[in-house]
Amino acid sequence: MRAWQVERLGEPIEVMSLREVEVPSIGPDEVLVKARAIAINFPDVLLARGEYQVKPDLPFTPGLELCGEIVEVGANVSHLTVGQRVIASRIGLLAEFSVLDARLVFPAPAALTDEEASALFIGHQTGYFGLHRRARLQAGETLLVHAAAGGVGTAAVQLGKAAGARVIGVVGSAAKIEVAKRAGADHVIDRSADDFVAVVNDLTAGGGADVVYDPVGGEVFERSTKCIAFEGRIIVVGFASGAIGVARANHALVKNYGILGLHWGLYATKAPQFVVEAHSELTRMADAGTVKPIIGEVLPFEQAPTAIQRLSEGSTIGRLVVTI
Repeated sequence: MRAWQVERLGEPIEVMSLREVEVPSIGPDEVLVKARAIAINFPDVLLARGEYQVKPDLPFTPGLELCGEIVEVGANVSHLTVGQRVIASRIGLLAEFSVLDARLVFPAPAALTDEEASALFIGHQTGYFGLHRRARLQAGETLLVHAAAGGVGTAAVQLGKAAGARVIGVVGSAAKIEVAKRAGADHVIDRSADDFVAVVNDLTAGGGADVVYDPVGGEVFERSTKCIAFEGRIIVVGFASGAIGVARANHALVKNYGILGLHWGLYATKAPQFVVEAHSELTRMADAGTVKPIIGEVLPFEQAPTAIQRLSEGSTIGRLVVTI
């Protein structure tokens, strides 16, 4: 089979090679899945650079989520069947075939295409855990979503609206405004033209945002503390800016807000039952049309390094997906 491999650390376009490797064999608790569509995620960029929190030995295959078809099941697997369309997430999926732990493989929502289903798992699960499990977002609260035109951001916007929140999205350019609106944002701020702190405080009559969803980090995190509400919650999702924001404990104390870290990947090992519950709820929402990953562009499998490199540049809108 063909698989993309990172052979040395650096920029994805420079360090990835398409190789012929053996189709892996499965164990009794595993399934073999033939990929149909593979969504690209920002951690793919960090993996190639050696900057992700998990550092696989070289060479390794990137790719973190897919939609595919089961072609073989292990002897102990009874809840999945050959031919079933499924989604899953782990490092190493940018290949034609993947072996997966059957406990973390889920039926793909019938309402979604292969491309949409491939992009549901990480972005929407992260949003679901961040908004509901960590921040306990309530109907009527104001949610501020940074990078609201990206894959993680559009998922958070959709989930915030589904929860009954007033959603303010922040995007990096005027070209991205319509995507955030399409996701459901009530207000969209172009931070290249306006100061999001001033606009949020104006929209909330000085009260600030009850919940801030931040996959950007750096200055965005630090400035978000200037428009956070009393008893507000800032969810730290990632650092797409390349910089880690500095949390000031005295400021959090004086303004009475909380800073919540979210490493969604830990739930698969620490509390996998919550991942199962979230998938059931997201499937219900997808079938009802409440959530749907916004696919910005679909590229062929052979252009995977290009897709990952473009994501690193911050110019993409919605989700990038490669298909086989």
